[in-house]
Amino acid sequence: MAHNHSHAEQDSKLLGRAFLLISSFMVVELVAGLLTNALVLIADAGHMFLDAAALGLAWWAARMSARDADHKLSYGYHRLQVLAAFVNGITLLALVVWIAIEAVSRVANPEPILPLPALAVAAAGFVINIVAFRWLHGASGNTNVRSAALHVLGDLLGSAAAIAAALAVYFFNWLYADPVLALLIVAILSRGAYRVIKESTHILLEGVPQGVDLTEIKHVLCTQIPHVVEVHHVHAWALTAEKPLLTLHAQVHQAAQVNTVVADIKTVLNTTFGINHSTIQVELGECPDDH
Repeated sequence: MAHNHSHAEQDSKLLGRAFLLISSFMVVELVAGLLTNALVLIADAGHMFLDAAALGLAWWAARMSARDADHKLSYGYHRLQVLAAFVNGITLLALVVWIAIEAVSRVANPEPILPLPALAVAAAGFVINIVAFRWLHGASGNTNVRSAALHVLGDLLGSAAAIAAALAVYFFNWLYADPVLALLIVAILSRGAYRVIKESTHILLEGVPQGVDLTEIKHVLCTQIPHVVEVHHVHAWALTAEKPLLTLHAQVHQAAQVNTVVADIKTVLNTTFGINHSTIQVELGECPDDH
């Protein structure tokens, strides 16, 4: 438990530092985007605004997840991380739609931008996002932190696109570079948003955790543990992507030592399948839930 709390504290500190860094530079980039009329800068500033909210939410969720279970939430507050990841994915998807609409409009009617100021701000934003991404990349890597890192990675790509657009306009006067590169960011972020939403939704819907094979669990328990006749009513879900849970019924021989069987099942689940929280119902005869 102390190890988990240390991870949560580390995540909270890194998310807090990234939040303060991103939210501070967001204002600079927004003003610069408006002054230079650079869509990529404006879009990246909007992304930074959402990222600041996402990082703030993730920061709060990481702090809340460190709280112990209580009479209202018997499993604790870990699911807040998954909920935060889901909200982050939805906001990222909304941003993608907005950028796509604005970019298509500018492809039809290109607008001039001030390339040198845009280049300077984009380069500074690139450095800022590298720092924030490295902080988050060094965290424990749970779903909440990964979704926050994805937001920052999107900003990193946005800054790179802004640099390329400013250079293209400055050297070649190619005004289409701004909306075209914005559309490139849309394609990259769409995939990332989909993955975050899919993973967090799967957990919120109590889906079987990735890498957990219920059929294999039944087979291994029946073949490797003495006195186990049958394993049924197996259900697996997760609090977070890193915290799988499982319940099952095990029918055993009449002569079996129940405590030994339960201990053996829990050992196999932990060492073979990485499930360290399980609830085992042992049955000496027919399953009462089948009637």
